[in-house]
This record gives sequence, C-alpha cells and structure tokens, in this order.
Amino acid sequence: MADQPADRGDGEASPSPRKPSPKRPVREVAWLFLKLGTIAFGGPAAHTAMMRDEVVRRRGWISDERFVDLIGATNLIPGPNSTELAIHLGYDRGRWRGLLAAGGCFILPAAVLAAALAWAYVTYGDTPAVEGILYGIVPAVIAIIAAALFGLLRTVLRTVWLGVLAVAALAAYLAGVNELLVLAAGAVLAGAARLARHPPGRGARGLLMVPLALGSGQPVFPDPTGGQLAQLFVTMMKIGAVLYGSGYVLLAFLRGDFVDRLGWISEEQLVDAVSVGQVTPGPVFTTATFIGYLVAGPIGAFLATVAIFIPSFVFVGLLTRITSRLRKSPWTSVMLDGINATALALMAGVSYQLARTAIVDPLTVAIAVVTLVLLWRTKINNAWYIAGGALVGLAHTLLT
Repeated sequence: MADQPADRGDGEASPSPRKPSPKRPVREVAWLFLKLGTIAFGGPAAHTAMMRDEVVRRRGWISDERFVDLIGATNLIPGPNSTELAIHLGYDRGRWRGLLAAGGCFILPAAVLAAALAWAYVTYGDTPAVEGILYGIVPAVIAIIAAALFGLLRTVLRTVWLGVLAVAALAAYLAGVNELLVLAAGAVLAGAARLARHPPGRGARGLLMVPLALGSGQPVFPDPTGGQLAQLFVTMMKIGAVLYGSGYVLLAFLRGDFVDRLGWISEEQLVDAVSVGQVTPGPVFTTATFIGYLVAGPIGAFLATVAIFIPSFVFVGLLTRITSRLRKSPWTSVMLDGINATALALMAGVSYQLARTAIVDPLTVAIAVVTLVLLWRTKINNAWYIAGGALVGLAHTLLT
C-alpha cells in the first residue's frame, strides 16, 4: 500500500513516495528530523502531526496508509511513541543508517536544550522563563494537530464500525481510562468483530501476545549495583524499556526510582525536571537529561539520555521486521485497523485537553484560527507557524 498516492487531507493526492537517492537519503532524514526536533513543541500528538505533514503531505515519502500503520505499530511497544515513529520513518527512508539518523537528530535538540536549562538551574537556582513563548506556540500547535487529524480521518476511519470504535475510545480516554487499555481494547474489539464472521487463525493469537508480553510492567533489567554512573545508566534504561503511556506515567516511574528509592533528587526537583521536558521541543523523555545533569553533571546528562532512549532503537529495530507483515494477514490487518482508530481518538483527546488549557483568550483563539486557515489554504512549512506563534507570545509577554 505504500506505493499509492497519499491523500493530503485537502482533497488532493500527495505525490507518490519517492525512492531515496543512493547518496542522499540519510542526509535528508538527518536534516528533516533535526528541524523537527528543534520546532516540535506540544507533545507526541503535535510531533505526529508535524511528521505527517513533512513525510506524507510535503515530501511524499510514504502514503497516509503506511503512516497510520506505523503509528499503530509503535503503540504496541514501550517508550516514547513519537520518537519511535521518527525512528521507524528514518528506517523506511534510509534503512539502518536512516533509523539512527532520524532518532538521534530528533532527540538531540531537546537533549541539548534540557542540559542547558539544567546548567542554568544548578547555577542560578531556577530555569529561564518560557511561559510567554509557549503562550503563542501552543495554540498554533493545536491547529497543526487539528489539521493532521482531519487529514487522517478518511484514511483511518474507513467504515462506520471504525468510526464508532474511535468515538468510544475518545469517550473512554476523556473518562480517565488508561491509554494502553484503550489501545488494547481497540485491537481486541476489532478482532472480536472479525471473529464473529471468521474462525480464528495464528495471526490473531500472535498479535495479541505482543502488547501482553511487552505491557507486563516487569523490569527487563535487574536493579543496578555499583557506581553512581552505572546505577544512573541502568535505571534510566530500565525505565525506557518498560514504560507505556504519557508524561504523567514517566513522572511516576522517575519518582519511584530517583526520589523514593535512590533519594538522589527532591520532589520539587523532579517536578521541575518534568516541566522542562514538557516545555522543550522534541520528546518528553529528555526529562532524563535534566535529571542526569542534576545527579552527575554533563556526563550524567549524556548517560541518562542515551540510556532512556536505547530501548526505543532496539524495539523499533525489531519492529521493522514485522510491521509490513501485520498488514498482509487478514487477522492482524483488522486488529491494526482497530489500533489505528483508537490511536487517532487518543490524539484527538490529548488535543482537546491541551486546547482547554492553552486557548484561553481572544488572542490565543486568533492564533489557532489563523494557523488553521493558513494550513488549509497554503503550503507554508509548520516551522513558520511555530516561529510566528513564539513571536506573538513573546510580544504579548513584553507588552503586558
């Protein structure tokens, strides 16, 4: 399906995916994800929307069908989903070197910024204020997510049944049901619907085992012993290997290890670290960079960053061998459809919650509406919307 023209969401087909140049695919991947890692504010839903705009709508590297399949597949494994999506997109474009380039370049800007903020925090006792800039950026990001969701609706919700499943998933998420449970329910219900029409086969049992095995919550690595740096590295790698869910789940894991068990940081420092992960671009998991710096300075920041992201590269490397097969089997294909529908609903739910806290006055409404109109009527790169929102937010802060 990846060789079909992709729908841009505006009624026109995107260019057919271009074959990578033998000399340039890794360079293309590196520059694209370095840019996205620099401007991708707003969390995983925003990251996914920006990646879809770049690789489907603007560059035509893959189709929307392939894109949503990758979203569904990465939701089956632990770790930061948007980072794992970037890694998988890099593999699709540039194979193993593309995999490393996409993941590394997407993580690097946020890690560097988090380390710089940690240095300022340790040196001056606080982090530089960024509320004014985020005031303008977040409404623009919400508009970008909304445009991406609209563009994906026809690709993901191909039947009335999938539409009903997505609405139910959205309601469950807004009612407080755990994200992983919502995704698992989407796969199970889609499989049950097929079971009502066809007898079960091996494909269905195989896919069901993936989330059950990976989502057990049991540590992959034993509790670390030895020096502080080794303990920091192994603890962060353990978290990266078993964590499903949002930044709030990450907060619970970090509190259990670094505040309660090890006692290396205080509760207040943990909250500050998670805040830095939320306000910097790129993956929220760069919270680990900040904590690593607090624990052991620059070397601690480096080791913590590498450790928490290593499992994502490993899991995606393994996932690349089975993702294409998931769509070929009737059983796994229908269950992947269910996961994709619920994943789209989760993006909508996160966007709604973000909008409630970010679109709070006429100016933020105007930023969101203008961005949405420009996304619909033009092909301006998302980076300009982010920059424009930042300038408006900064001006608002300085003038009030």
